[in-house]
Amino acid sequence: MKISEVNISFVKPCDGLVGFASLIIDDQIYVGSIAIHKRLGGDGYRLTYPPNGKSDIINRPVVHPITRECGKIIEEAVVRKLEEVMKKHNDRYSSAHI
Repeated sequence: MKISEVNISFVKPCDGLVGFASLIIDDQIYVGSIAIHKRLGGDGYRLTYPPNGKSDIINRPVVHPITRECGKIIEEAVVRKLEEVMKKHNDRYSSAHI
């Protein structure tokens, strides 16, 4: 499985939510609105997939990985891009530039 064009959109952190990701799978499937949350233990991130939004009672994901391996591949690609973007942001605003 090939994951490409991973994009991260940050939000004002709230209840562990730090942003959203979008990506392309195997050059054929676009997946957007993947929420990125800080893990409860504080170390690392977890992903949640977009719900269908049709009901306030039942929120089932519209798209989600069906195997752990697939979920892990997607998570690793998103976290790698997130860390890359955060490093660039931190480098740009480090004290060395003030």
